[in-house]
Amino acid sequence: MFRFEEPSRPISSAVRPLPLDDVPVQDAFERPLRSLRVSVTDRCNLRCNYCMPEEEYTWLPREKLLSFDELARLVEAFTQLGVTRVRITGGEPLLRPGLHGLVRMLAANPRIEDLSLTTNGVLLAEQAEALRRAGLHRITISLDTLLPERFLAMTRRDNHARVLAGLAAARHAGLKGTKLDTVVVRGMNDTELVKLIEFGCANGVEVRFIEYMDVPGATKWVTESVVPRAEMLARLGRHYGEITAITEKTSAPASRFLLPNGSVFGIVASTTMPFCERCDRSRVTADGMWYRCLYATVGTDLRSVLRSGAPRHEISAKLADLIRDGWQERKDRGAEEREADRFRGAFVPLEGLRRDPHFEMHTRGG
Repeated sequence: MFRFEEPSRPISSAVRPLPLDDVPVQDAFERPLRSLRVSVTDRCNLRCNYCMPEEEYTWLPREKLLSFDELARLVEAFTQLGVTRVRITGGEPLLRPGLHGLVRMLAANPRIEDLSLTTNGVLLAEQAEALRRAGLHRITISLDTLLPERFLAMTRRDNHARVLAGLAAARHAGLKGTKLDTVVVRGMNDTELVKLIEFGCANGVEVRFIEYMDVPGATKWVTESVVPRAEMLARLGRHYGEITAITEKTSAPASRFLLPNGSVFGIVASTTMPFCERCDRSRVTADGMWYRCLYATVGTDLRSVLRSGAPRHEISAKLADLIRDGWQERKDRGAEEREADRFRGAFVPLEGLRRDPHFEMHTRGG
């Protein structure tokens, strides 16, 4: 049983002169620039079959990866134009040595209201305390199954116990608001919905189920592997009874739901119910390419500006112009266009991914 109340999520039509600290830049559809996902590496220590299904990959040249100082300067430019939420991503961001140093630099930025990190959790046990002390606000851990043998099948790595240890370490370090992200794939882990919610309740974390997406790099994606939001709710409703949609005014990708026992979970339905209308996020890769949509085929090179050798104030001004102009021209509605494609398959052919690794999900960041 499921009762749904459509959340009210209006997009503001107010456009005021820039720059003003309290007014974000708006795009062509009046979506504000509020959320930035910053990748620190394209490398990963797992090989999840829905994200990195191939055996070999083309990696970004190490010398092109931005330093922590360069990343912090980029984030500063974005926050001056309205960004208040920053998420550190990868690849697997904990593979980047000394990541707590970047966290400390970003935490010192007074415009950032929410500083978070997404990780697969494999290296979290060793770093959770340092991240919290550096100023990280919260963390999201990817966990697709509670079964070690299934974890091995889905990731091709035997690290299930280390992920659980990372979750425990995050709790022990005092990190609040932890979430578990689960990509639901039919025939793999779709029988674990209830068990994952119960696990989340037992560990004080909110579970978010994510529809399997045909993102760049998902070369094995097929429609039949997607478990739609409606089906997830129907399955959970048969077990729990009435499920109530939580009405929220937010640009967050997950719709949240309340169970009869008071527990809350979320569903990110980007594949069957795209949320392009309220999307306020963009992504910067570890080598400084800026993408205004997960499905964008063209990005903006910010690294060349950072490394131009110009005086710092000129670099800051140039970055501000690029970001402001780029966002104001934004018309991306990539997930909606994909959803409308009756013949959708892999978004980018394998040969295209090998020519330009910027298309890869592990390069653009989750």
